Amino acid sequence: MTTKTMLHPRNQHKEGYDFTRLVAQTPELEAFTTKNPAGQTTIDFQDVQAVRMLNRALLKTYYDINYWDIPANYLCPPIPGRVDYIHYLADVLADSNKHEIPRGQGVKALDIGTGASLVYPLIGQSEYGWHFTGVDIDAGAIKSAQKICEVNKLDVTLRPQDKREDIFRGVIKPSDKFHFTMCNPPFHSSMEQANKGTQRKWRNLGKGHSKKLNFGGQNAELWCPGGEIKFIATMIEQSTEFANQCLWFTSLVSKKDNLQPLKRFLKKAQVLDYKVVEMAQGQKKSRFIAWTYIKRNQRSLFFKNL
Repeated sequence: MTTKTMLHPRNQHKEGYDFTRLVAQTPELEAFTTKNPAGQTTIDFQDVQAVRMLNRALLKTYYDINYWDIPANYLCPPIPGRVDYIHYLADVLADSNKHEIPRGQGVKALDIGTGASLVYPLIGQSEYGWHFTGVDIDAGAIKSAQKICEVNKLDVTLRPQDKREDIFRGVIKPSDKFHFTMCNPPFHSSMEQANKGTQRKWRNLGKGHSKKLNFGGQNAELWCPGGEIKFIATMIEQSTEFANQCLWFTSLVSKKDNLQPLKRFLKKAQVLDYKVVEMAQGQKKSRFIAWTYIKRNQRSLFFKNL
């Protein structure tokens, strides 16, 4: 096993992949394993089926998800990084809850673009018992997420977003209260840019030219007009309408250069507080931005009935 010391201290994958344990839980994974030059067991991360089987094994072994599958060509998320977002969000909530991580179904989470994989609700429910509402604009993604919920007998609320230009509008109801929202927004501004990003990734991995997206992805998952900045800017703008219904609004930000313009949007929205939470998985650096309209001395009120 290779140690991934950069992952969150509570991340169960910080020591790398334990293939002996994973294969014991999911024997089908063994057919996809290989040895790297150092003699360690691994998989070919260019192989879509291998990545999907690894995810299935991880979710079963660590998060008690007995059934997990997604339709072809949907985003197959790398689990360790997704887990980090959940754990760092727990730390943000603890900071508003007298330094204690809130647990249980009373903690309400809104996952924007939950995807066919339903990965954030699966992890967040297993690790902390939180209740998730998953939103997606893609009917196929919602259908896949529903099947995962039904087979595993999970209590996750799923809501379709009907309007591409809306993020919170139409899915946050007047009676809703959320402790946080989360989102992995489309990174790119066009399909062409998404393809270029894929080629760059393969070159960085020393794999040369490849048309394969090892983690897949539908158009709505990979790109939107204006790219990441426009998507998160719309999110910030619409969050003002639900300022008192959510404690922390958050979103992953893939490019560090995007933080400065996003901070200007936050200032324009007159948020009371915001923070940038840095994360890292090996060589890859990532982060999420979190903002709130709730005064510090009133934030603990969101947790009083838990």
